[in-house]
Amino acid sequence: MTDAVAARPTVPAQLSRAQRAGVAIAPGLIRALLATWRVRATGEEHVRALRAAGRPFIFSLWHGQLLPLLAYHRDQGVRVLISEHRDGEIIARIAESLGFRTVRGSTTRGGARALLAMCDALGRGDEIAVTPDGPRGPAHVFAPGALVAAQRADVPIIPVGLAVSRAWRLHSWDRFMIPKPFAHLSIAYGEPMRVEARSARDAAAEAPRFAEAMQRTVAAAEAAAR
Repeated sequence: MTDAVAARPTVPAQLSRAQRAGVAIAPGLIRALLATWRVRATGEEHVRALRAAGRPFIFSLWHGQLLPLLAYHRDQGVRVLISEHRDGEIIARIAESLGFRTVRGSTTRGGARALLAMCDALGRGDEIAVTPDGPRGPAHVFAPGALVAAQRADVPIIPVGLAVSRAWRLHSWDRFMIPKPFAHLSIAYGEPMRVEARSARDAAAEAPRFAEAMQRTVAAAEAAAR
């Protein structure tokens, strides 16, 4: 596994021959799709400002919008929190082939390892992308893991929202999105947000505030797409 970070080693899920073949061809297909998409980004100055200052931060995005945002942020060295489940292993291998680095775990499995690894990576100046409603949902419900990591590492969270003109959607809990060729994508980045709590327990209580910020950012992306 390419440059994956963990508090202790994890054992990758075993993939079938068909799954391995799919992982092998997926990056090329994603890059080919990306070449046809028309992307408009708003609020990206927030990302540029933090990067210019050398400050680590957390991207927060909904799980169903993960694929096009991975494609857009390819080859930037961002770390992605990905579950240790079999479907997570597929996503991790595709993400690594697109230039991402991975932190393995989630709020439901490998959570303690993932939290330690996230804090360690943030402490070394890395950026981390987290899907707070993953890996199993419910969709658009903000689990507290990212908030605890942000509180402990004292870093901001940037909410990210997406709107797409044309997309395939999988019959999954998150309605996983794959934009169609020549689709128009609108990406919105919210202002950096700080966890105000002084303890991890209190940080988790701020989840509704961050979920509302995520919904506002998605609404901003939809408005910009009109």
